[in-house]
Amino acid sequence: MKHIFTALLIALVCMVALPSMAQEKAPELKFETLRHDLGTIHEKDGKVTVEFPFTNDGNANLVITSAYASCGCTTPKYPEGPIAPGAKGVITVTYSPAGRPGEIGSTVTVRSNDKKNKKVTLRLTGLVVP
Repeated sequence: MKHIFTALLIALVCMVALPSMAQEKAPELKFETLRHDLGTIHEKDGKVTVEFPFTNDGNANLVITSAYASCGCTTPKYPEGPIAPGAKGVITVTYSPAGRPGEIGSTVTVRSNDKKNKKVTLRLTGLVVP
C-alpha cells in the first residue's frame, strides 16, 4: 500500500511539474503599429523619419536579424543587440521624397528570431506633393 501511495504521489508531481518545465523559452516581437501614414508631405521639405516601437513579449532574448526596405527611398535602422524579455525597442524608418511625387507605398521587412513571426512587414503610406 505504501508503494502505491508513493507511486501515485510521484505521478501527481510529474503531471504538475512537467508542463511548466516543457515550456520553451522564446522571444515574441510585438509592434505597437505596423503602419504609419505620413499624410501629405512636400518634396522640397526633405526626408521624414518615423518610429515603429516594439516590445519583446516573450521569455527569451529577441534579436532583430535584419530590416530592409522595398526601395531606395526608405532607410530602416534597428537595434543590433539582444532585446531582453519585457524590454522595448524601436525600428526607425526614414523616407526620402526627393524625385518621388505621388502616392507613398513603401515597406520595410523586419526579420527576427521570433519563431512564430520570423518576418514582419511595416508600411509607410501617404502622398508626396512636388
